[in-house]
Amino acid sequence: MTAIYILWLRELKRYFRSRAQIVASLGQPVLYLLALGFGLEPVFRKAGNGSYMQFVAPGVIGMTVLFSSVFSGIGLLWDRQFGFLKETLVAPVPRIRIMTGKALGGATVAILQGLLVVAACLLVGFRPRSLAAIPIALLFMALIATVFASLGIAIGSKLENMQGFQLIMNFLVMPIFFLSGALFPLTNLPKALAAITRLDPLSYGIDGLRAALTGVSQFGVATDLAVLCGVAIVLMALGSYFFSKIQL
Repeated sequence: MTAIYILWLRELKRYFRSRAQIVASLGQPVLYLLALGFGLEPVFRKAGNGSYMQFVAPGVIGMTVLFSSVFSGIGLLWDRQFGFLKETLVAPVPRIRIMTGKALGGATVAILQGLLVVAACLLVGFRPRSLAAIPIALLFMALIATVFASLGIAIGSKLENMQGFQLIMNFLVMPIFFLSGALFPLTNLPKALAAITRLDPLSYGIDGLRAALTGVSQFGVATDLAVLCGVAIVLMALGSYFFSKIQL
């Protein structure tokens, strides 16, 4: 447990030392909130779907947690490049504890980033249905962060350099985001697209956040929780396996 705590604490220290990164990471979410939230508001209302700001804010929060957690996992490549990973792996500690500590640290950082975006959403006019919904939203943020931090570690364990990073972004992370329903409703989609969105684990995370914060759900909170918990277990196991196979 000590190794898990140390690695978790290291991820937090690295996050709080990089103040410029904290500020810069708010740029994209705020851009989505302002450009899309206000830009598409009249169209969304005219279509009879209510406030687009209320709809898109949970999606932007989920997007922030997604990118932050995946980047934390893929940060494993930087540890490998600068030698910290080698120092960690030669320690007399089971690798599953090392992986768990890094995953929890990355997930915690992603949740903190998500909370900053929640504050930004409140500033631009988003209003959750009640304060009692906040703990449920935090639960879904934690599940999203755990799922994608584990995915990031699994990917980072297989990549040996940063050359494959852009490929992962273009063909995995961005489709996961755009097909999750973060920016558009999942109702009345073509059958093929609807089937793909149901295979996207982030769809259930966004749906859970939206249900907690606005009371609107496509799949149901119980389904969202069950899918995210199942995917988290699978990806934690997969990440642990790939991490255990890293060669020094």
